[in-house]
Amino acid sequence: MAVKNIDIIQRPEERTCEKCGRVECWNDEEIVWEIAMTGGERAVGSVYCIHEWDINGTFVPIDEYT
Repeated sequence: MAVKNIDIIQRPEERTCEKCGRVECWNDEEIVWEIAMTGGERAVGSVYCIHEWDINGTFVPIDEYT
C-alpha cells in the first residue's frame, strides 16, 4: 500500500534516558535537543551515561495520511 499524501511527519517533543533519567526537549528554533527543566532544575542525568532513550517502536511518526 503506497502512501499518497503525508500530512504531518512528527518528531518526539521530549525524550527521557531510561538509564540515568536525563530529560531533553526538542527546540524547533535551534533545531536541537535541549536539557529540560524538572522541578526548577535541569534534568541532566549522568554525564557518563550512554543514553538509552525511551523512544521505541511504539512511537508513530506519521500522524495522518491518505
